[in-house]
Amino acid sequence: MSFEQQMYPFRNILFPTDFSLHAHAALKYAAGFAREGRGRVLLLNVQDAKVPANLLTLPEHVFQDQDNNWLLQLRSEAKELLADSLLNGLDAEALFLEGDPAKQVAQAAVDHGIDLITVATRDRSRLSRAFGGSIAEEIVAEAPCAVLAIRPPQHDFVEHRSGQTQIRVNRVLVATNFRPSSAAATQLATGIANQLGAELHAVYVIGDYFEQISVMFPEGGLAALTRFRSHMEERMGNLSRTSGSTAATHIVEGRPYQEIVKLASQIEADLIVLGTAVHGSLFGNNQVLGSEIERVIRNAPCPVLCVPAARVVTPLPALVTQALPQT
Repeated sequence: MSFEQQMYPFRNILFPTDFSLHAHAALKYAAGFAREGRGRVLLLNVQDAKVPANLLTLPEHVFQDQDNNWLLQLRSEAKELLADSLLNGLDAEALFLEGDPAKQVAQAAVDHGIDLITVATRDRSRLSRAFGGSIAEEIVAEAPCAVLAIRPPQHDFVEHRSGQTQIRVNRVLVATNFRPSSAAATQLATGIANQLGAELHAVYVIGDYFEQISVMFPEGGLAALTRFRSHMEERMGNLSRTSGSTAATHIVEGRPYQEIVKLASQIEADLIVLGTAVHGSLFGNNQVLGSEIERVIRNAPCPVLCVPAARVVTPLPALVTQALPQT
């Protein structure tokens, strides 16, 4: 998906659901962004069996057969969701597909020109075929567009009062590593902050990259780390100046997901934005996220907007491939 398709505001929103109360937590975000972008919401349910495309308009006698009771229940749940007050005044429709949830969500995003997917996550300890836990992370990995991952209960930025849904974002935190995988995330975070009048914070985490640092700065040791930090400060300064608005920059050391989550709590971020380069699973054809991204999603104090980049063949591509000239 091109950068032009990643521009904010989002207009075509996909809301995958199993009609559970937990999945419903992501609906207000779908509605909020659709209102903000004067767009639409597509409700998607994936089943193990084929569902008639015209399920919502089928005559009642079709459901008299006991074998069709599940379709009657599915139709009732879909109609109830479409009548939810969050969707009042919005263009909303339901879609039913058969197959693997994550792959069908990704295909629906392509087929319907989706700009954003909103999905609620659960802890991995809850083994369910619902849209939660690992399935939500599979959706993030497979999606061709941005995915907003919500993990209730956490700080949220969408208010629904008196029939009105409003987005209130005061602070956006984007994590960058200056790899191609984070470029689209940085651009999208900047667009959101500018559009909503929010503070933009950018963080770079110096993690366990000593091998890469030694390539850049052959002197090694503490001197290399000091020079590396100076180099990153310069790059972060350039990022701030070219973002279109003054961004507060942070350079920290530690485990990336821990530092991102900690900083988000400290600045009371409303939204974390991450680039989500993925790699092929060793155990099949599915795409999988890197462990740091998964941990940010599972531990974040606020929703996480995951922005896809080009697929990579290793979980951790090299930070650099050549040494910087000595000065």
